Order: sequence, then C-alpha cells, then structure tokens
Amino acid sequence: MKDSGAHPIKELDCKARGITKTFVQGPTRLEVLKGIDLDLKRGEMIAIVGTSGTGKTTLLQILGGLDRPSSGSMFFNDEDIFRKADRELSKFRNRAIGFVFQFHHLLPEFTALENVMMPGLIGGEDREPLIERALNLLDQVGLAARSAHKIGELSGGEQQRVALARALIMQPDLLLADEPTGNLDPATGARVFELIRKMNRELGLTTVMVTHNHALAKRMDRCLALRDGILRDAALTIS
Repeated sequence: MKDSGAHPIKELDCKARGITKTFVQGPTRLEVLKGIDLDLKRGEMIAIVGTSGTGKTTLLQILGGLDRPSSGSMFFNDEDIFRKADRELSKFRNRAIGFVFQFHHLLPEFTALENVMMPGLIGGEDREPLIERALNLLDQVGLAARSAHKIGELSGGEQQRVALARALIMQPDLLLADEPTGNLDPATGARVFELIRKMNRELGLTTVMVTHNHALAKRMDRCLALRDGILRDAALTIS
C-alpha cells in the first residue's frame, strides 16, 4: 500500500476477541452479539452487512470504543482498550479512530472548517497547524471553496464530505463508517463511497463500513454478514 505523503503508514495490530453484548430489560435478555472475533489488517476495507436489527451498529460502536461489550476484548497493538478508564478511552478514541455516520452529526452553528477542526480542538492541538490540516482535507474532499460556509448552506453530499474530513483530521488508524451513503441519493452516495475508498487506498487507512448496499459491499476487500449474533464470511451470500 502506497502512502499519499500526508503521513507515514504505521503498522496496525487490531483485533476483537470474544465480543458479546447483552441488553437486559426486566426479565428480558437480548443477546445481540455472541462472541465476535475479528482481525483487521492495515489498509483493508471491510463491509459488514445484515438485516436491520441484527446489531451491526452495536458492533461498530464497540469496535470504536463508543460502547463497552458485555464481555470480550478489543486490542490495538496488544493493548485491550476496554481496560482503560472512560476518560483515557475517550482520549484514545479521539486520537486513533475516525467515525462517519449516516446522519453526519455536524454542528450547524460552525463552519465546515470549524467542524473539521473540532476533534483536534477537543484534543488540545495547536490551532494553526490544525487549520492547515483541516484546509488540506477539505481540499482533498473537494470543498476548499466551501470551508467558510455554515453547515446549513451545504448540500447533503457536501455535509457528508465534511464529516469524512472531520473523521480524518486526527490521522486515525481506523475509520468506522455506519451507513455513510444511506441518507444520500444513489449518485451522491456513490461519490462519497469513492472518496472513502480513495482515502483508504492513499492513506493505508483500515476501514470498516456497515452498509445495506450490496453493490458497494462487493467492491470492498472483504464482506462479512452479521446473523444471529455471529459474524460470518458473506462472500457467497451476496447476490
């Protein structure tokens, strides 16, 4: 995998082991994840598919440290991130993992540039180099001319590209995308997907994407299906 020159490609040892998630409400127990094992390779692009309600988003949130499993471990370079206290886990997540969601969760009172900078500002980074990095990312996603625009002045596709730039501002090891094209028309969704794939290839960025779009899933390096709480190879199940 070649680097774009933006930053050196680092080795990555990232794996989930025995991830379970059970929700309990009164006498009802719902086992959503039943012992997930997953190894992620540097620069790999993985699709996770499955019907609604199977726990795909729950799995993605656990992989990214947004939620803790009922049991199991998530290792980054031999360190189990779930052994970290909440504050340390939050710092790690901000530094090492980028997120793109179906609904972009951008802050409407801020400009595109300020939204992209936000993870760095939260992380206490110096403002001037952060501005330079954010402008460079906006240029890469084709929005250099829109950097001073408020979020409400941008189209849906433009907003999702801002969200992608924000996800990459901390130069993460892992990008997690939850239905990033699901709220867009097909043509715009295809452009956003191509942009994510371009970043994946150029930056050696490990990418895991939850999607209902089987056409897009088939274009990724690996496709896995979540069924009955278990992650399985979906290569032979996608029509």
